[in-house]
Amino acid sequence: MKRIEAIVRPEKAGAVVTLLDEIGHPGMMISEIEGHGKQHGKEDSVRGKKYRIDLITKTRIEIVVRDSEVKKFVKAIRDVAVTGEIGDGKIFIHPVDDAVRVRTNESGDDAIK
Repeated sequence: MKRIEAIVRPEKAGAVVTLLDEIGHPGMMISEIEGHGKQHGKEDSVRGKKYRIDLITKTRIEIVVRDSEVKKFVKAIRDVAVTGEIGDGKIFIHPVDDAVRVRTNESGDDAIK
């Protein structure tokens, strides 16, 4: 099993969640986060006065999938989240040793379906 952690623009999060639901993923975790990448924030101006925002708000979407489904979900997330501009985000893939469904005590792939 793998955990896919997608960091996306907040305005793209709804589309990613809808897509994951449409292609059959049963559950996900979503959180609002702040951070920066290579660009180290962004500059903006209000009424002619420039200011710097060091931490940019992003949305983190996490799902756990079977090993055989990783490429399908990564491609789907990327296709929906991409704008082609700096700050589109990142997708991280982490190994998951096991999962246990608390209610039924199912484990492994049975716990994530």
